[in-house]
Parts: sequence; C-alpha cells; structure tokens
Amino acid sequence: MWQLTSAVRYYPWGSRTVIPDLLGQPSPADRPHAELWVGAHPDEPSVLSDGTPLDKAIVARPAELLGPDVADRFGARLPFLLKVLAADTPLSLQAHPTTAQAEAGFAAEEAAGIPHHDPTRTFKDPFHKPELLYALTTFEALCGFRPVEESLHCLAKLQVPELKPTIAALARRGLRAAIPQLLALSGRRRTELVGAVAEAAGRFVAAADPEFINTYRWATTLAKTYPGDAGVVISLMCNHLKLAPGEAVYLPAGNLHAYLSGAGIEVMASSDNVLRGGLTAKHVDLAALIEVLDFSDGRIPVLHPVLGPGGLRYPVPVADFDLTRCQLDHQTGTLTTRGPQLLLCTEGRAVLTSAGGDLVLDKGCSAFVPAGAALSARGPAVLFRATTNLG
Repeated sequence: MWQLTSAVRYYPWGSRTVIPDLLGQPSPADRPHAELWVGAHPDEPSVLSDGTPLDKAIVARPAELLGPDVADRFGARLPFLLKVLAADTPLSLQAHPTTAQAEAGFAAEEAAGIPHHDPTRTFKDPFHKPELLYALTTFEALCGFRPVEESLHCLAKLQVPELKPTIAALARRGLRAAIPQLLALSGRRRTELVGAVAEAAGRFVAAADPEFINTYRWATTLAKTYPGDAGVVISLMCNHLKLAPGEAVYLPAGNLHAYLSGAGIEVMASSDNVLRGGLTAKHVDLAALIEVLDFSDGRIPVLHPVLGPGGLRYPVPVADFDLTRCQLDHQTGTLTTRGPQLLLCTEGRAVLTSAGGDLVLDKGCSAFVPAGAALSARGPAVLFRATTNLG
C-alpha cells in the first residue's frame, strides 16, 4: 500500500475553510478550495510516495494493482474517483451521459479534431459518470425533476405572465417540451423572464409563505448570481434536497442536478464528462444536453447505509464504485477487499497494517491499497473507503 499526495482544485464556488481544515492548512485559505481529488484520473492523478502518478503505476501493473477481475472489466484504469467537495456557492446545473452516449460523443469529437481542452469540447472521455454524494455537513442540492403536477403549481403560484408558455408546454407535453423551450429562449426574452420570476419569488419569500419557500429562496439567490440564466426557472421544477450529515444521494446518468451548498464526499465513475444546462458562464451544448437528459419526474430517494464489511456501506446499482464509512476504534479490524481501495481519513488517526508493515493516516491523508491485499486497521479514526462493486 502507498500513501498518496492528492491535488486540490480551486474554483470560485469553493470553500476557504473545509478542505484546508481537513488538510491541516492555515484557515481561512487565500483562495477557495473546491475539490480534493483522490485517485487516478489522468487530469489530476494522486501521486505515490515514490513520486509515481497512480494512473501510470496502474498502467504498468494493471493485474497486480487492480486484480484480474477489475482489469478485465475496466482495462488498465482505476474505474472510480474519490473527492472531497466543498461548496460555499452553487455549482452549475448539469447532467452526465450513459456509457453509450459518452462513447458516441467522444468518438464524434475526436473525429472532428476538437482538442480535449477546448472550452467548447463536450465529451472529455468515453466513460459514463454516475456519482454518489455523502453529506459531511448539511448539504443542499437540486436533484432531478420534481413531480410535474407539483412543478405546475410552483410555477403558476408566481402569477408571472412571461411563464405562461412554459406552463402550457409543461401541462400539454411535459418536461421534454418545457425544458428545451426554456433553454432555447433568446437573450432578451430569457432575461425578462428570469427577472420577473426572481421578483415574484422574492415577494413570497418576504411574506414568509411556507409553500415552496426553499425553492423560491434559492431562485432569488441564483438570479442574483446568474442574472438572465434559464437555470433559475428550471430550478423551480427540480427537487430541492437537504441532506443531513451521514445521508447520501445517488445520481445516475441523465439526472439534472446542481449542488447548492455544503461539504461532502463524492465517489464516482472516473470520468470528466459534464454537460452543463445553466447557472454557468461556461459552454452549454444544448443539443447534447437534451440528448442525455432524463426527463422522468418524481422524488429522488435519500440513500441510507447498510451494515457491510468494514462499516456502513452506501449501495449503488453500478459496478464502477462502492463507498463505505469505516468507524475505527482501538481494536484492529479487517478491511481487505477483492478490488483496489482508496482510503481517506477524515477524523482521528488510522493505523493500517499489511504484509509490508504499518502506514499511519492522519486526518486528511489518503492511501491506495492493491486488490486483495490483506489489510487491517485500528483507530480511533473515520475512514472513507472507495472500491469497486463487482460483487
């Protein structure tokens, strides 16, 4: 096993305290720390203690580090990525493709010769990107489309004349008609609509009307940050999720979502395919977004853990990844798994023991453990373990 050195990504929506505190750095930081990437994604691979990037080490010895089952299924690449995400302000509305959509989109852009770092590039790789978000703090998000009847009531209650075409499209032909119509609005019409919606929503918030108050409050906040952005109106048709610490949510392909505030652990298929739909100044590929969006409506279930080997496990329906929260005490426990592991310590001090000796992980430290390696651990500490979900 190896201790890892992992990179921080800095975005304006990040927190100046959460990740620096985890890493034991001065707080508040001099700039927003948005994400800590732990894994082998080629854009930001963690580095082994001997200086080798983890992705390069895996390419050199895939069967040994990943195990034959994982190497056969996913090739010479770690199929999952672990992140710490800390949001002080909202992220963009976005969705992720299925594997088939990612493969087709990536191949088309490769054939067209679009550079990978071109800001208009949509598909960065040929992989899907389902993900799980575990709340470390109270975490708020927009997640999937709320029931259509509820959206109709939420929109109509505002009594905004400019919303009538959206309400009509939603009532007659559903989300598949209403969402593209909003995204395709011209600049002036879109700006007028968003302004009117934000003003009306603000009146209900000021009146402390409890019905849809969180939805309306966020709409007014988003409109201040992204004036004239259709995502403000789309947010009214999304489920508003408020996770308590220890709760989690699974986001499959096609799910339209936006993280609003809070800190969490993310584990996902190792991909960087993000199709934005609003609340952003970045490129929006409208045609590709409409192709990948899941327009079904309904509640998004909050994931509650089940007791599994090593701790509390959050089950997901994909083979790429699996997340367990391991609460370690002074007694030694077994953490051996069939697949490769990423381990991140978020509290206390963990002592890992394998055939090669001991490795101490203090708060903020992480490690990579090869597939099948005999591993035990003791604390007191909290570890988050990401591995594969091949059964």
